[in-house]
Amino acid sequence: MGDTLLALSIPVLVCASGIWTAGETWWRRRHPAPPSPYTHQAARLAGRATLVEAEQIVDGAYTSLGTLYTGSTDLRVPATRVGPEAAGGRDRERPPAPARTSR
Repeated sequence: MGDTLLALSIPVLVCASGIWTAGETWWRRRHPAPPSPYTHQAARLAGRATLVEAEQIVDGAYTSLGTLYTGSTDLRVPATRVGPEAAGGRDRERPPAPARTSR
């Protein structure tokens, strides 16, 4: 008789844990836990850290390229000229455009 009760206790235990899990799931869906303040605090701290890092990047870029914005002629790197003259003089090789005549 002892072996029979032991053999039947396993399915009873499995069914009871399944019922317990279903009830707990139903309860958690009806009564959700409030959001953790630590989660929100961690998100705020990460946002602040990202903002500080972005400010450092922008400040570094402004210090290296600030003379382009202020209009100062004292540049550390000489400016390269971009245009038809710098492209090998292709503009001079082009034939002149025909003159327009009005009728």
